[in-house]
Amino acid sequence: MRTAAESPGEAAIVFDGVSYGAAGKEILHAVGLSIAADERVALLGRSGAGKTTLLRAVNALTIPTGGEVRVLGRALSEWNVLELRRHCGYVLQDGGLFPHMTCDENVRLPLRLQNVSGAEQEKRARELFAMVGLERDEFGERRPRQLSGGQRQRVGVARALAVDAPILLMDEPFGALDPLTRDEMQELVLKLLRDAPRTLLMVTHDLNEALRLATRIVLMDKGEVVVDVPANEFSRSTEPMVQKYLRAFRPATAEAAHG
Repeated sequence: MRTAAESPGEAAIVFDGVSYGAAGKEILHAVGLSIAADERVALLGRSGAGKTTLLRAVNALTIPTGGEVRVLGRALSEWNVLELRRHCGYVLQDGGLFPHMTCDENVRLPLRLQNVSGAEQEKRARELFAMVGLERDEFGERRPRQLSGGQRQRVGVARALAVDAPILLMDEPFGALDPLTRDEMQELVLKLLRDAPRTLLMVTHDLNEALRLATRIVLMDKGEVVVDVPANEFSRSTEPMVQKYLRAFRPATAEAAHG
């Protein structure tokens, strides 16, 4: 289901001087980023840095007040919003599932919206539950409230992957999980991305999560990009805000960096 604009090496997402303001407050200021197809990018920064606002601009949940966002080679204004969102799987904290639907209905929803036949929905849903390590016969008829946090996240990931979207957006997807479940979910996402590469843009406050899941880290502050480096070079940055993160998450590393 890939288009020519999604071939490896080409830009899947471009933020070209993107700004956003609301209620007299500037949240994003002239952000410029280009994310290649199948690249994995983590947006890191304090609460209020603009990370989620920037991520939500990709699927038009936020409409910039300045600059331009291009997705798979097309400006937001050139997309039909529903079509755009079918190209962007979206995973929220706690799964973002519809509580009145069963887990099976949640997973099938993107397929139903694309008018996929019932037989194909059935086949794909069974594949998706297996992909995220859940037995469909056991969990499919449950409501989200009947699941643990980790199970809800697994269903959320399955729904995001239902239509094989080339872009996966994740907004603090594992922030509410206990450490062991969080580790399992991170390993699941890594496996899924190795098996079927796609562009990942994720928001996280957790440096260790960013280093594990992303190939590139973008550190934001006050609506601007402060640092944009390959993940394996982040710990070597001399930017003061990077050093603060290293001290907060990896004290031994920070102390060694300062001799």
